Amino acid sequence: MDTTIVIVSADEGANLRHSLPLALAQEGARVVVVDNASADETADLAREHGVERIALGRRVSYAAALNAGLRAADGAAVLFLNADCFLAPGFLTAARARLEEPGVGSVAPKLIRTRGPAPGARLDRIDAVGIYMHRSRKNLLAGHDRPLPAFDEPADVFGADGAAALYLRETLDDCAVAGAVFDENLESLACDVDLAWRAAVRGWRCVYEPRAVAWHIRTFRPATRRSLPEPARRLVLRNRYLLIAKNDRPRDLLRDLPWILGYELLALGFALARERHLLRGYAEAARLLPAAVRRRPGPRGAAPATRFGALPP
Repeated sequence: MDTTIVIVSADEGANLRHSLPLALAQEGARVVVVDNASADETADLAREHGVERIALGRRVSYAAALNAGLRAADGAAVLFLNADCFLAPGFLTAARARLEEPGVGSVAPKLIRTRGPAPGARLDRIDAVGIYMHRSRKNLLAGHDRPLPAFDEPADVFGADGAAALYLRETLDDCAVAGAVFDENLESLACDVDLAWRAAVRGWRCVYEPRAVAWHIRTFRPATRRSLPEPARRLVLRNRYLLIAKNDRPRDLLRDLPWILGYELLALGFALARERHLLRGYAEAARLLPAAVRRRPGPRGAAPATRFGALPP
């Protein structure tokens, strides 16, 4: 199965120097580098390794950069890969085999934490084994910071984390709204969650494959939330409401309403007491809500109930 690997670099040449050769070493892979108006060595590295470079004239959101890379992708599958994610040998072979299974539209690999690209920087801790969506509609990294060995068995999961997410091209085409796969209104946070949720609503399965291994430098995780600038924290809050408006189904909302309302009360109380700047996030969500509703995906046949609150074994 021919696969395009799409790597976005926004001045991430220091990591791309290591991740790009590992991507090129994957069997049956074509690599496209989206240069998001970088001023570093990104262009030189793409030229040095002979890969196609999509040069963006100005810095755009991560979602917009992914859409630009996807337009240049071909083949039956696409791997979206962060520049700070380093693939192990055989990653693509192991992950791609799962796309041959009935109903599987995406694959979540086993991501392991690392502090840098060198092997000596690797940690014996899980970074993510997919996306975990709590019944309160708070999305989390499944398995994050669990010690190795863990999560050695394949399983169905909610979705693949955007650091390394393999999708069937048919699934991406099926999930596109107005010609775009990634919702650019979400900007740079949760666009991977949005795509995973949309695919689930359309009836596609996501599977976790432990033999597909990569090491990832996680810059944003629960322990580092306070280090985020205020606009990014507001983006997290507002995008949660846009995700719900776009993807949640009435039967799922009614089933999980106690968890959702409980979380809402806690979030509002926290904003009022600790981070009043977050209140602007509610206004931003309200402004974007009509566009989010217009992007709601219709179900594809008798899609099963969405998997909330389920972790792989």
